[in-house]
Amino acid sequence: MPRFSIILPFHAAAQTIAATIHSLQAQTFENWELICINDRTPDQSDEIVAAMALRDPRIRLVVSPAFGPSEARNHGAKIARSDLIAFCDADDLWADRKLEELDRAFRAPEVAGIFGRIGFFCETPADSRTQSTVPSGALTIPQLLAENPVCTMSNLTLRRDIFLAAGGLDPDAVHNEDLELLIRLVGSGYRIEGLKSLQVWYRTVVTGLSADLPAMFAGRQRALRTAARFGVHASSESEAVYMRYLARRALRVGATPHDALRYTLAGVRQDPVAFLLPARRGLATALASVLAFVLTQKQRHALFSR
Repeated sequence: MPRFSIILPFHAAAQTIAATIHSLQAQTFENWELICINDRTPDQSDEIVAAMALRDPRIRLVVSPAFGPSEARNHGAKIARSDLIAFCDADDLWADRKLEELDRAFRAPEVAGIFGRIGFFCETPADSRTQSTVPSGALTIPQLLAENPVCTMSNLTLRRDIFLAAGGLDPDAVHNEDLELLIRLVGSGYRIEGLKSLQVWYRTVVTGLSADLPAMFAGRQRALRTAARFGVHASSESEAVYMRYLARRALRVGATPHDALRYTLAGVRQDPVAFLLPARRGLATALASVLAFVLTQKQRHALFSR
């Protein structure tokens, strides 16, 4: 039986999925299976995966029984053969020692989930200038409500029985489905910890779901309702940090300058200190939101794409 089941849903990923799978095949820890789930892709992604599966018996190609990435991931978890499920998106890359490090971390029986640091890149990891931070100790709901340190499903590995017992991902959630799941797990008492090492390279894009800021905001409201069921409500500080996140994304993905400024003003009204500090993130975001009216979209993207 494989030690890890890697769950990789894909939709219109022909330009990136081969590189993603190559990064999995480069893992120093080799006892894994890869479940690639065709989420009604309109391009040749499935043909690329099928060709790679012929050369590597660890790769399985299946079709999702329902539409959407959450449904695809839930299906992958149900048919996985491992006790540990590691999620990966079809445009991200893994550091080659990720599974080796996870193997050691999951030897602690009290750990339900693990994540690591993320490097953000556009074309290749070599152009990355920014990495995520990992808090010490187990995740808390207040941490998740501010600036989710897990960042992406590509950075999350869970015990399969816990994921299934929690009901998996909410299929109705289009955005922040990972955040909503993490709140449910942490609120139920499961321990999710971070590793200080860089484990994932996250590809920043300016189109697709990540560019739909109103939908992202709506997804967060769903996550907030889940947190409220556990008696936790967003503080003004966490709301300010989230508004800063939306402002930075607005500058990155081609939203109008008015959008970036609106999120900035909303965040400053919530908690000016939390929004503006640290200065390299907060003050820089506030200044860019004002200057966005004279910067080109290319310049805004270059400043905030990593």
